[in-house]
Amino acid sequence: MAQGGLSQDGPGRADAPVARAIVDAHHHVWDTDRNDHPWLRCDPPIPFRYGDYSSIRGPYLPARYRADAAPWRVLASVYVEAEWNPADPTGEMDYIAALRRQEGLPSVAVAQAWLDRDDCPTVLESHAARDFVRSVRHKPRANRAPGDGAPGGMTDAAWRAGFARLAPLGLRFDLQTPWWHLDEALALAAAFPGTQIILNHTGLPSDRSAEGLAGWRGAMARLAAAANVAVKISGLGQPDRAWTAEANREVVLTTIDHFGVGRCMFASNFPVDSLCGTFGAIYGGFERIVADFTPEEQDALFAGNARRIYAIGGSDD
Repeated sequence: MAQGGLSQDGPGRADAPVARAIVDAHHHVWDTDRNDHPWLRCDPPIPFRYGDYSSIRGPYLPARYRADAAPWRVLASVYVEAEWNPADPTGEMDYIAALRRQEGLPSVAVAQAWLDRDDCPTVLESHAARDFVRSVRHKPRANRAPGDGAPGGMTDAAWRAGFARLAPLGLRFDLQTPWWHLDEALALAAAFPGTQIILNHTGLPSDRSAEGLAGWRGAMARLAAAANVAVKISGLGQPDRAWTAEANREVVLTTIDHFGVGRCMFASNFPVDSLCGTFGAIYGGFERIVADFTPEEQDALFAGNARRIYAIGGSDD
C-alpha cells in the first residue's frame, strides 16, 4: 500500500504523494429530499454536540462523499445508520440496498434496531437476512454528565434481551455512548463474550479538560480488558475548533495504547465531521499521528482491521 496521504498543503499539489488506500469504518449518506431523517428535517434543529449543523442538513449522496474523500482511495466503507425514522427501522436498509446496486457504495452496513421494542426479533431477523448488514446500532439511554450515577440503558432487562439475540444471528453491535457509561459496556461485554462490540467515536471524549480526559482515559483502560470490544477512532471534532493532529494526538495514541493496534480502526464520520474539518485534514491528521508506526501497523489501522472486524472481502492493495 502506498504510504502518505494528503500533504499538509492539501490536495492539488503536483508533488503530493499518492494517497493511501483506506477502508472507511464509519460514514453516512442520506437523501433528505426523499427519506425521513427527523434530526435532519426538523425545525428548529435539535441541540447537537458540534453546534450548528445546518450545512449537512441537505442531501449527501455517494458522489459528494467520493468528492470529499478524494484523493484518498476508499477501497471499501461501512455505512452506519443515520437516525432514519424509528417507526421504519428496515426501510433504511431497503434504501441502502438500492444505493449499493446503483453506486457500489457502501460495502457493508450497520443497521438501526431498537433492542427494547416488541418488534426487535423481527427487525433483527430482517437485518441478518441481508448479506451486507454486519452490525446494528441502538444508542442506549445515557446520562447527561459523569456525575449522574443512574444506570444507563445497557442495564435494562428488555434492552439486554434484545442484545442477546445478536450473536445467534451473526450480528455485531455498534455502541455509541459517553465514556461515563463504559463500565456498563464492560459488564455487557463480559455477559455476552460471543458478541463483537464496536465502540463508536472513541468513547466521545468531548471534554478535553485535564479532569475530563482523566475520566475518559480510565474508562477506556477498563473497557480495553474486554477482548470482544474494538474501537473506531472517529468523531473527535470539537465545537468551534478546527480538526488538527495536535488537538487529537493524545486521544488517538491513548486509545491505541489501551486497545492495541489490532482493535482500532480509523473512520471519517462524514459528513458529520465535515463540520470540524475536511476529509483530508482528518485522515492526514491520522497519518501524522501514527507516522512512527510500522507500515504493517498503519495498514491495519487504515484498512485491515476494518476489513477483518466487519468481514469485508477484498484486498487492501
